[in-house]
Amino acid sequence: MSLYDHVRNLPLHIEDYRLEPLEREVARGFTLKRTVVVLLGGGEEGRGEEVDYDARAQEQFQADEGKLPFPGEHTLDSFSLLQAGQTEYRRWGFESAALDLALRQAGLSLGEAVGREPQPLRFVVSTRTANVPGWADLYPELHFKLDPDRDWTDEVIGTLRNVETIDFKGIYRGSFGGPPDAELYARVSAAFPDAWIEDPALTPETTRALEPHRDRITWDAAIHEWSDVEALPFRPKCLNCKPSRFGSVKRLFDFYDACDREGIALYGGGQFELGPGREQIQLLASLFHADAPNDVAPGGFNAASPVEGLPQPPLTIEQRIGFR
Repeated sequence: MSLYDHVRNLPLHIEDYRLEPLEREVARGFTLKRTVVVLLGGGEEGRGEEVDYDARAQEQFQADEGKLPFPGEHTLDSFSLLQAGQTEYRRWGFESAALDLALRQAGLSLGEAVGREPQPLRFVVSTRTANVPGWADLYPELHFKLDPDRDWTDEVIGTLRNVETIDFKGIYRGSFGGPPDAELYARVSAAFPDAWIEDPALTPETTRALEPHRDRITWDAAIHEWSDVEALPFRPKCLNCKPSRFGSVKRLFDFYDACDREGIALYGGGQFELGPGREQIQLLASLFHADAPNDVAPGGFNAASPVEGLPQPPLTIEQRIGFR
């Protein structure tokens, strides 16, 4: 029985829906906008989060509230089929809300539905390199996911501790991307011999530089479904799993099944979720890969500078009705 088979036939009664805007200034002059999808039915509400980074797309989405023909009787699977034409982020917003509502209407937690217990959740903090000393002073046991660049001199590298993942962002394009750099890859990978090496841009030069570290190479931005894993140049030992990239619950759960079958380890990641999406990625990580360097830290760790009083790993994730 597949993982998705545990939830695909959950009845889903929808009476209405609404869209709630979220926004937060995450850098000077840059406000991140998100949309919470709320599906209503049977005295319950299911929530999901649309995580598109395009502010205009979010504003247009919110302006279209009330135009979609959702009210009626569905199963989780039949509702999913209605979302097939949406972008992946938009589809995940609707499908995660639908899963939450269907579970609430059935009186089930996600763990109960799939036969798993949430485990204590280990997480790392993804932050700017300049912030690492401040976070480490406040929380000496904290571990990190960092983005190396040419500013990482040997002196800078020597100040860093507890680095679990180094993200070269070689798969991204535009301002988020990092160009292939064989010298940087080789130097940083050697400096952190136990860290995962995420999303290098593979060229003949970088491939040679990373050959001694090939077992530690992992992927993130290119992974939207299991077929993307099959298309990789070699089978990885570990992958970053960001649920919103998959769009549909089925695609995500089929990916979990395939990775389990093929012996590929997972760690979780997010898309700077501001609302219910963060609780959902934490819950999924606690169910499927709790003891991994999950980049799903509580929102307080997204602060522009280190702050006191934040929860420490591992997080205790309670078994609650719904997908939150």
